[in-house]
Amino acid sequence: MKLAFQNFGSLLLLGTALCGAQTTNGAASDKPLPEIPALMHEVEAHEKTSEALVKDYLYHSFAIEHALDSHGAVKKSQTEDADIFYVAGVRIERLTKKNGTDLSPDEQKKESQRIDKEIAKAKEKQAKPDDEDRDVVTVSRFLELGSFSKPRRVLIDGRDTIAVDFTGNPKAKTRTRFEAAIRDMAGTIWVDEQDRALRKIDGHFVNTFKVGAGLLADIKKDSSFEAEWTKINGEVWLPSVASGKGSIRVLLLLNFNGTLEVQNSNYRKFKATATILPSLGTVEPETPEPVSPNPPQ
Repeated sequence: MKLAFQNFGSLLLLGTALCGAQTTNGAASDKPLPEIPALMHEVEAHEKTSEALVKDYLYHSFAIEHALDSHGAVKKSQTEDADIFYVAGVRIERLTKKNGTDLSPDEQKKESQRIDKEIAKAKEKQAKPDDEDRDVVTVSRFLELGSFSKPRRVLIDGRDTIAVDFTGNPKAKTRTRFEAAIRDMAGTIWVDEQDRALRKIDGHFVNTFKVGAGLLADIKKDSSFEAEWTKINGEVWLPSVASGKGSIRVLLLLNFNGTLEVQNSNYRKFKATATILPSLGTVEPETPEPVSPNPPQ
């Protein structure tokens, strides 16, 4: 399979651009709920201010894909392991294992070359702000592409969390293909009330979404996704789990029909002076032990 971590990037982009749950014992606060537009703008502001902290971390990611046949039965399963980190502000997914087996020296070399190309391509986009911002959707645009409704307060891991539903408006005018996809989505967003941080998102396509009569992209109706974040080291929210199911095809980048699950772990913070290169398997840690998610408060 293509790198699952890259394939899921667009789903996480939806969450970071955007802004029942399983609850723990106890009751959520009964104070008045915040206004939805104001809350979403605060989430958007939090995502921007936390970008630098996110780039200070490295973590391990494990993905498993089950491809289905035309009858819905599993015909093939594959796994991938990768390290996720940032180089010069560029998010890197370095593949380390395929189906539980370490990459061969030749595969490692090809992976390093792929990453070098990704970094060069990303830097080129950074030099062209118009191109770089093409698929960035602000909260203001989300409010034009659909509507938020049914705000409610729930507890997740003992923390007050605001849940809000989103429904796209199929008649909304769009400016980009990404906006067109959002217009055909519906789902729920959970926001950590104290930090104004994304805690969880889930969504699905209410209609089959096609670009170029399906030649460029074809996402079947009811294809769905889910992603969660966890607070690390008391300072930053990082992706923890993600999943998706359905039928999605985007050019030669992604051809998926089945289920996909991603689990992240072993979060580590590294010094800004640490050398992180695709060809290296170690990272200089800031602390001797890996950072674990915060326990419930």
